[in-house]
Amino acid sequence: MELRRYAPEDTGEILRLFYETVHTVNARDYSPEQLAVWAPERADASRWQQTLSAHQSYVAVEDGQIVGFADLDVPAAYFDRLYIHRDYQRRGIAALLAERIERDAREAGIAVLEVAASITARPFFEKRGYRLVREQQVERGGILLTNFVMEKVF
Repeated sequence: MELRRYAPEDTGEILRLFYETVHTVNARDYSPEQLAVWAPERADASRWQQTLSAHQSYVAVEDGQIVGFADLDVPAAYFDRLYIHRDYQRRGIAALLAERIERDAREAGIAVLEVAASITARPFFEKRGYRLVREQQVERGGILLTNFVMEKVF
């Protein structure tokens, strides 16, 4: 498996991975209505490309296929996204991407890294030493989604 920087031509594959992963892996913790507003069938590819390009973004590639991605918003000290392909769960890919994001955060001088973890992702971040700050409800298209603001102190 290769870990490399995001490139704009990765956007389409990332959007497919995001949609499919949210609608399968997160389905045990969120309703179909919540999944639909979290990961709509037609995402705004230009907005995704813009934020992934502005952030320190990485993709994990295996056999020519993107199997995971993550990004760090350095100015905000925010671990923005971490998603692993639905067929590549529990293979250490999330840990590899998280280690890279956390290393970049430390190198950028970030003392406290924040993440908004889904119900599904909360245990992963807890195992990595993130502490719960608060539970919150985020509104998307009139639907509320529960997630958890967590932080890791370096």
